[in-house]
Order: sequence, then structure tokens, then C-alpha cells
Amino acid sequence: MTKKIYFKAVPFDKSLVTLALESGVDGILAEKGDLEKIQALGRTQALDVQDFNFLSIEKKEDEEKAVQSLKAGQNVVLARGVEIIPVENIVAQTPQVGMECATVQEVDTALGILEKGVDYVVVDAQSAGELKKIAARVKQDQGRLELIPGRITRITPVGLGHRVCVDTISLLNTAEGMLVGNSSAFTFLVNAETESNPYVAPRPFRINAGAVHSYTCLPGDRTTYLEELGPGSQVLIVSGQGDAKSAVVGRIKTEVRPMLLISAEFEGHQGSVILQNAETIRLVGADNSPVSVVKLKEGDQVMCRADEAGRHFGMRIQEDIREK
Repeated sequence: MTKKIYFKAVPFDKSLVTLALESGVDGILAEKGDLEKIQALGRTQALDVQDFNFLSIEKKEDEEKAVQSLKAGQNVVLARGVEIIPVENIVAQTPQVGMECATVQEVDTALGILEKGVDYVVVDAQSAGELKKIAARVKQDQGRLELIPGRITRITPVGLGHRVCVDTISLLNTAEGMLVGNSSAFTFLVNAETESNPYVAPRPFRINAGAVHSYTCLPGDRTTYLEELGPGSQVLIVSGQGDAKSAVVGRIKTEVRPMLLISAEFEGHQGSVILQNAETIRLVGADNSPVSVVKLKEGDQVMCRADEAGRHFGMRIQEDIREK
């Protein structure tokens, strides 16, 4: 689940609040008398800072007080300088805790505790210089995935079908795209339309992702069918190196096009994907360069992800499921 970031505007400073809103924070904490000023600057949550209990954790009793307050429904924010062990103890009992952070490194620590992290982070004026980086890390960064070089074993035209173009509201780079496949257990990295060709200008916001039935990976270790995406959906964008981030869908375009069935394997793992048969559709090669599906050959290696099958409404489950 995407974490949240709040900016603490105490004392109120219009320029800093504007910076926070432009950075994409989820809300502003401020004195009650300043809340209307904040709402006049942009559509956001303007929250009374008095509704948040900022706690310093210096001894075991402070840790116990934080847990009791959280279980009582209070908003608890752990002050900067807290040791990791007390935070782990608190998060293990209730993850709905916030944490003050001033740097990207502190955010990484807060969001990585017990592999689930705190629920939200709070930054203030001293973080203004890094605010945009901090907000991007909280809102977009999805860690790193292990990708594998799948060896192409089959490329077969399969006729007409509905394919889905996913237009995001982000500009993507070469060797970035979405993980798509016929099974959630084996997905292919489909490159965004970042490359030039003689026929169509690059559209680096777009991923021509594949057939409507296909699985694609989402933030938070979830999956969905391509046809279920819509404006405002979040999708997982992955690089050829495995770096993952979230992006927001602006539009979905579904049309009938000729399709290809592409199969690959890696050390006993096998999978396939159905993509449009066109020069502009590219997978990401093992050398981190995009390769068009019309130039793809058996034996070529492309970046894939091997996972365990077993999803129910996109959530991982432990169940005997076979997909092919």
C-alpha cells in the first residue's frame, strides 16, 4: 500500500506550503487558525496539528504509551532521533504510526522497518531543500524487484484480439515499462513507447501493454487484469535493472489489433504473453535495450519476472493454482 506524507506547517509559511503542495504531499498539518489559508492554496487535507501526538521515545514507558495511544485511536507521530528497536516494537503491534523525517535516508529507514514500515511520515520546514525528493520516495518508489533473463522459445501469430494501451501521466525512460503476462507467475517487461522509428513519434507516457486478459503488476505486491485499469489507477513501472516505482494512469485505449503469442523460459520457469504484432511494441533485452517484437527471435533473452502463482482479486494467496 502506498504510504502517506504530511508537511508540518508550524509556523505557517505560504511559500513552504505551496512547495509542499507542488511536491505532492497528502496533507498539511497546521495550527487551527491557518487551515483555511491552506485550503485556499490547493485541494488537500488541512489537518489540525493538535490532533497529532508527537512523542519522543526515550525509555520503555514511552514506547508503551505510544502503543496504548495508537490502540485508543490517537494519531501518534514518533519524533526524530528515535532508535530503531522501539519503532520495530511499535510497528509490530500496530503499524498505524507516523514518524518525523528530515532526509531521504530517514524516510528509507522509516518505510523499511519490519519490511512494512510506518504508515506515514511527517516533514517540516527544515526538510524544504529535500522535500520533492522525499515526497517522490514516499509516493512513487516501490523498491527493487529481481528480474531474470527469459529465453524466447516461441513466437506465434494468433490472430486478432483486443489490446490495451496504458497512457500514464508520467514520462518514462528507455528500458522502463510494465510487467505483463498470461500468468502472474511469469511476466515480461514491456517497454514504454520511448524509442523513435520512421512511422510514429515516441510516446514515452504510453505502454502498449498487451491483450485485455493479461495480468500486470501493481504497487503493493498486487496484480490486476489490463482491462480493469482506468484513469486514476496506479500501475507499477519497472526498469530493466529492477528498480520499481508507481505511476498513475491517465487513459486506457483498447482496440482490436493482430496479436503475437510470445513464450519464454528460465531455469524451469515458463511463461507467455500476448502482445500486439507491431514494430513499436518492445520488450527489454538482457542488455537493457528495447527489442521490437517483430525483430525478436527464438533464443533471444528478455527481462522477465518469475513469481509464485496464486492470486485472488489481485492479492497474493497460498493456494494450489495452475496457470498456462
